[in-house]
Amino acid sequence: MAAIVTDQFRVLNSKNFLDSVRDPSNSYYIFLSLSNPTQVGFGRTSTWDSAIPTPEDSFNYLDHVKDTILFGKRITSDNIRRLIRKVSWEKNTIYELYRHDYSVQNPSPKTNSYRLYDANYYVINKDYRVYLCIDNGSKSTNRLGNPSQDEPLFIDLEPSRAGESGDGYVWKYLFTVSPSDIIKFDSIEYIPVPADWETSNDPDVKAVRNSGDSLVNENQIKKVYIENPGSGYNSSTETLDILGDGEGAKVIVDVIGGKINDVLISNGGKNYTYGRVDLSPINQGATSFAHLIPIIPPSRGHGFDVYKELGCERVLVYARFDDSTKDFPTDIKFAQIGILKNPTLAGSASSIYSNSTFSNLYSIKLNSNTVSSPESLTPGTKIYQPISGVGTAVGYVASYDSETKVLKYITDRSLYFNDLSYDQKDSKNVFTQGSPIGFSTAGSLITSQSGFSAAIDPSFQESVLVLSNTKSVNLNSTFVNGISQPEINKRSGEVLYIDSRPIVNRNPKQKEDIKIVLEF
Repeated sequence: MAAIVTDQFRVLNSKNFLDSVRDPSNSYYIFLSLSNPTQVGFGRTSTWDSAIPTPEDSFNYLDHVKDTILFGKRITSDNIRRLIRKVSWEKNTIYELYRHDYSVQNPSPKTNSYRLYDANYYVINKDYRVYLCIDNGSKSTNRLGNPSQDEPLFIDLEPSRAGESGDGYVWKYLFTVSPSDIIKFDSIEYIPVPADWETSNDPDVKAVRNSGDSLVNENQIKKVYIENPGSGYNSSTETLDILGDGEGAKVIVDVIGGKINDVLISNGGKNYTYGRVDLSPINQGATSFAHLIPIIPPSRGHGFDVYKELGCERVLVYARFDDSTKDFPTDIKFAQIGILKNPTLAGSASSIYSNSTFSNLYSIKLNSNTVSSPESLTPGTKIYQPISGVGTAVGYVASYDSETKVLKYITDRSLYFNDLSYDQKDSKNVFTQGSPIGFSTAGSLITSQSGFSAAIDPSFQESVLVLSNTKSVNLNSTFVNGISQPEINKRSGEVLYIDSRPIVNRNPKQKEDIKIVLEF
């Protein structure tokens, strides 16, 4: 049995994902995670930067990722766009014309693409305007077409030549990438496509969309390709009908020396999914029949549905992390980014967390009079706290704020697995190390092997720390007895995407612009 997943299924999936992100009942977040990738343990190696391990798609690994998430930022409708491949206009380059019939049997002539969306049939110019190639001067005697000489710069609604070189190109203007989309979504490889094309009231989008609606303007077909000019036709210039399942399309056919020399559209018609030019009025003496191919847009006309026309199978999501909130410590390291869907609010089993940002870090307010060797608290440092009659609490440092004396940390299964093999292998200390123990005011000093020590400040019960009469700091988290919990349930939500990368060191002078491209 033969089957395929069609390109339109992929285009639909990209739309469905975008719609799901915009659904107010959902919460999608871009997150940063894994502050200690070279601390040998589950999912981590000492050679992380030189040999980054591939993330695993297993429940075991994904739960580990949830443990190591540091913080996240919600994806809004302003921070998600559909994408197409970037094909930049360059002089003397041959571009392929739009055709509805590129396939294994009929690959595109220049890139040898088996499907339309892999062919180079559109361009973006220096002004971030995108154009569809309606004609490139190709025909049976010149199948590749001509090198393009004139950069398209116009914003006319009808297909036009770009200049006077005579290169044979006709371009259809589609849209201009907005300055805000350039900042957020532009890249070396991709072009962002305007949001909400079907319903947008943006004057530029609306004009192109409405002018491309053949049910209103009867301008669906823009090009008839001469596959074979034939011979023996009546030498004349005639207006002829395009037959098929649509109506109204007409062409002007120019015959020279018995061969069809040119075909111009005089009326594009509407509702066509296939067509044939009715050459019967001029073919009584034909000795070899011509092969003319009316090029059919993928919808009611070129520009009416650019998502389908350009093959929007990819989506880009964007987030910027800066120092605007204490949820995003600037002394932190990270080595993974990802997307998390619908984490739940800490303390609730079902309430979806919906704030614009979240912290997945545990926080401890230290007693400033007891802090010793704080300079040793670098990300990834292991900290301990013996608790009499209970065991020892352990964690990995994620951040330490020397101004507020707030220590943030993570825990994951590496701390509770076998401490040599980092798996479920038995060991003598499994009874005391197999289950997590939280840091507590009932415990001793918090210490590390690098010399740090400090006590928890049990008197701190606030979310705002007053440092002086003129300065207070919002910690973005409410402390109880000097300890605050993550804002989301650590095991909640679905990890949809993971990207491992070399360690990134944050600092107050930089901002991280995260762009994730999802291909469906």
